[in-house]
Amino acid sequence: MFLHKHPYKPFLFPEATKIIVGTLPPPRFSTGELREEDVDFCYGSCNGLLWPILDKIFGLQLKYETTNEAAQQRKNFLLKHKIGVCDIVESAEREKVDASDLGMQNAKLRNIIGYLQKYKQIDTLLFTGGNSKNGPEYFFRRHIKPFNVQLETVSNEIPRIYRFQLPETKRVIRTVSLTAPSGAANRAIGSLEYYKKAKAKNPAYTTFDFRVEQYRSFFEVS
Repeated sequence: MFLHKHPYKPFLFPEATKIIVGTLPPPRFSTGELREEDVDFCYGSCNGLLWPILDKIFGLQLKYETTNEAAQQRKNFLLKHKIGVCDIVESAEREKVDASDLGMQNAKLRNIIGYLQKYKQIDTLLFTGGNSKNGPEYFFRRHIKPFNVQLETVSNEIPRIYRFQLPETKRVIRTVSLTAPSGAANRAIGSLEYYKKAKAKNPAYTTFDFRVEQYRSFFEVS
């Protein structure tokens, strides 16, 4: 059994108003066997789409390579836009050494509620995936049960939006379950009526374009 530990500590700071919440990066980030096009930072996999999406939205001209400069570009962007990163899984066991969420067993979760109580400006959690098994929203729902916290539906349209109150302070936090920034979500996007209509109007429209539109709504607003 492979013990898949998260290689990065949460990227959090007092000014953060939003945090990106995923699960675990591919195992090669934990073993240090990065590819040339990987960036040694959160969501730095050359197969991942989060940074290409943000690059497209904000015109960041990011480098996609294993250098300190590439990692620093991403940190600078997050600091400027008051966006933190705190993946919910600290570690998990795997029988097969791959990056699938479904392959995770005995996941140990980070204390997101505790971080929200510490960093008082945060008002939004941006999940990089929904409530399918072992997705970030799925694990978050499991995490909040002992706190007697309930997610209240704000919008059932994709991306689904919820809100909840923190224990004691009753501060309201919004959650947004974004379409996952990985190729695994492409089939689900392709089945959406919105995507089918957009594709019919413009045959050049892609699943990447769909994500750019969706993410823009939640990342551009400060």
